[in-house]
Amino acid sequence: MAGLSEKPQALGIDQESAEANKNSSSNKKSVHNRLLEKDKEEGGQGGDMSPSAGSSIKRSGSRPQLDVSKAEIQGNVEEKYPTILLPNQSDDLSHLALDIGGSLIKLVYFSRHEDQSTDDKRKRSVKERLGLSNGNRRSFPILGGRLHFVKFETRKINECLDFINSKQLHRGGAESPYADGATDGNAIIKATGGGAYKYTDLFKERLGVSLDKEDEMDCLVAGANFLLKAIRHEAFTHMEGQKEFVQIDPNDLFPYLLVNIGSGVSMIKVDGDGKFERVSGTNVGGGTYWGLGRLLTKCKSFDELLELSQKGDNRTIDMLVGDIYGGLDYSKIGLSASTIASSFGKTISEKKELEDYRPEDISLSLLRMISYNIGQISYLNALRFGLKRIFFGGFFIRGHAYTMDTISFAVQFWSKGEAQAMFLRHEGFLGALGAFMSYEKHGLDDLMVHQLVERFPMGAPYTGGKIHGPPLGDLNEKASDRNSKYLISWMEKFLRKGTEITAPVPMTPAAGTTGLGGFDVPLSRGSSLRSDASALNVGVLHLVPTLDVFPLLEDPKTYEPNTIDLADPSELEYWFTILSEHLPDLVDKAVASEGRTDDAKRRGDAFARAFSAHLARLMEEPAAYGKLGLANLLEMREECLREFQFVDAYRSIKQRENEASLAVLPDLLMEIDSMDEETRLLTLIEGVLAANIFDWGSRACVDLYHKGTIIEIYRMSRNKMQRPWRVDDFDLFKERMLGTGDKKKPPHKRALLFVDNSGADIVLGMLPLARELLRRGTEVVLVANSLPALNDVTAMELPDIVAEAAKHCDTLRRAAEAGGLLVDAMINSSRSSKGKSSSVPLMVVENGCGSPCIDLRQVSSELAAAAKDADLIILEGMGRALHTNLNARFKCDALKLAMVKNQRLAEKLLKGNIYDCICKYEPAS
Repeated sequence: MAGLSEKPQALGIDQESAEANKNSSSNKKSVHNRLLEKDKEEGGQGGDMSPSAGSSIKRSGSRPQLDVSKAEIQGNVEEKYPTILLPNQSDDLSHLALDIGGSLIKLVYFSRHEDQSTDDKRKRSVKERLGLSNGNRRSFPILGGRLHFVKFETRKINECLDFINSKQLHRGGAESPYADGATDGNAIIKATGGGAYKYTDLFKERLGVSLDKEDEMDCLVAGANFLLKAIRHEAFTHMEGQKEFVQIDPNDLFPYLLVNIGSGVSMIKVDGDGKFERVSGTNVGGGTYWGLGRLLTKCKSFDELLELSQKGDNRTIDMLVGDIYGGLDYSKIGLSASTIASSFGKTISEKKELEDYRPEDISLSLLRMISYNIGQISYLNALRFGLKRIFFGGFFIRGHAYTMDTISFAVQFWSKGEAQAMFLRHEGFLGALGAFMSYEKHGLDDLMVHQLVERFPMGAPYTGGKIHGPPLGDLNEKASDRNSKYLISWMEKFLRKGTEITAPVPMTPAAGTTGLGGFDVPLSRGSSLRSDASALNVGVLHLVPTLDVFPLLEDPKTYEPNTIDLADPSELEYWFTILSEHLPDLVDKAVASEGRTDDAKRRGDAFARAFSAHLARLMEEPAAYGKLGLANLLEMREECLREFQFVDAYRSIKQRENEASLAVLPDLLMEIDSMDEETRLLTLIEGVLAANIFDWGSRACVDLYHKGTIIEIYRMSRNKMQRPWRVDDFDLFKERMLGTGDKKKPPHKRALLFVDNSGADIVLGMLPLARELLRRGTEVVLVANSLPALNDVTAMELPDIVAEAAKHCDTLRRAAEAGGLLVDAMINSSRSSKGKSSSVPLMVVENGCGSPCIDLRQVSSELAAAAKDADLIILEGMGRALHTNLNARFKCDALKLAMVKNQRLAEKLLKGNIYDCICKYEPAS
């Protein structure tokens, strides 16, 4: 971007002024009056881009306006900040921003989530009891939607324009009232990069929009700040082919050095939001590598040059320390024999012409020379200003493993291990994201890390490389005349693409190539370079304002949900095999849940191909989508099912198992009530462990289903319950519940029961335990999935199950009434009494996720509110108490209950066997 001593000057081009659209549109029923908003910007002045400590991004109001016709307050009008319902407002208002570079166009756009809110009386009752407002929705338009990241080659800019037009992103989205083209011609898109000037006329001609140019360095810093503060696994190190993610504390981010390697190199000291200065740079950068490489190797593209370096051996060109000292180290000053003494130095003494050297060796030597020097200069600047962190980004890196390795080694070498080079997963999108943030009231500034969920849609394994734009349409969108080019044959296109999937290529490092530090290179995957591989590492950011950190975690900063470390290749391969083997059965259940129609079969086939492609991609590069844990894999499977419109694959199975279990519940409760207090508590815990055997996610358990009914399997499981269990803290839990001798302890105030499976698990296991707690005067909150996952029970299903169970139990009925669960239920129980309703409530809240596991750093606001008065947590099931959270520590009492239904897991975690049980009790820390 700039040389060693040059001060780059901004082009003297005035910023376009923007005036809000003044439109009105009508339909057959009514005329919608638009809220007119006039926001005229002052023209920008060209000038010096020399360092400034107070640089900041200006905001503009170039967005479609709100339609306030027929607006009304939703919910309680007495609330201080009630939600205002805009019935005529489009749900798909979008922001769009571009970074148009010389080689790539990076595009960031926002789309709103579909509003799926319903008037749920039960949910409203729980919110009122927990003190949650129904009108706490914030006014920023960005919240409650998705951020999409897309790349196109600049030379194919018309494909980018077609994509924008197909989704009507320049008009606020396909469903926006502006999508029919009714604008006044003043629509504006935020853009940065040189192409924002070069292609202004083209955007005006093709889309009828003006490009509002944002300063490139402003955007770069703003984008980096947002990502480092908001994305949990954004930053990573890369040494000797190994990627390791670094957790950045948002409160301890500044200051840092941002090194942007484009044609030249700029080094920016960032002191805070909007506070930065360019402190150094070098004219030896990506342009140097490409320019010299083109002259010396005749390569036609940057990617071709990088690919050559994969096969190079720099020892034929570079002079090493060993060449000078007869193959020996220069140990006195700490230089190994493989250290490069002089780049290209060996060519001086050899009587060879250019054509006598291999282009591969030239490319590698050139790449090392430039990367090492950038790394060294960067570290010296960090040392100069006392900066602890150095982040690298820019076109030169592009996710290329060996480039990151060489820069990392240079920083480590010159700092003697005291500093590390770090890289960003979204580094190619810093400018576009910064331009996006220049919109007024974009809302990103207020987002917290727990409100961002990154998901990888079906196209993720195929994007990148030569396909910069999304090869497939969003399945949630419907084909129309406007976008049929992209969506009309999505299934055929996907199935055709699926046939091109190849098996993962094992890592086979090339032998013999050594240099600074002496490690073998390149440590790349496969035999050829995948161009712009970083595009493969970028998903869609879902912005969910209703997510919170679980407040009862002892230390959220050190909390790690995953128990299994998939960094172990053998562990990774094992679980990939398990998921692959389970896939045919899952597809069969999913197709059956949709009536086995032809459409369902096609979608089932497409789902299997998509999820297999994800597994192949991750087997090839486990860190491709960020830090990988078993919980992430299981959640990806469920997301993939939903993406192919399989909402609840086990729906009918869950219904049958619930009905069968509810039929025998009265007999079980009668048996329990006949026991003394101590025997009853033990029987209840045994019942939870025995009923947890019903898990359609376990191959061993699926095999059991073919050997008997669920009641027969449950009885068999109960009969095998013998203490001591593999982890057995029951006596400690019993002492807390019942006390010892005459010393009785007060009951818990509120218990959160994280439930697992439908059927016997919830009906014959967790509900009787909840009933016991209620009888002791403890409020009970059943915590269940927000969305279906395998045969797990959901928060939407639980009230009906409780209502049926309440027909046979006064305790459950009174508690459910007090908790608002029976608002709509018709309870006709011959045993019902007319006594005063219990003040101890039974409530249901959703956990905020749709996975068999749970990450307690991202839970629903309802659960977070319920946790504030809780003093007991019960985590039940393998997903919530074993795969995740086995080692989690809490501020209150915690009981973890699960039956281990996987032999490898039993051996690895417990040194036990399949069907062993854990009853792990941990008093408040």
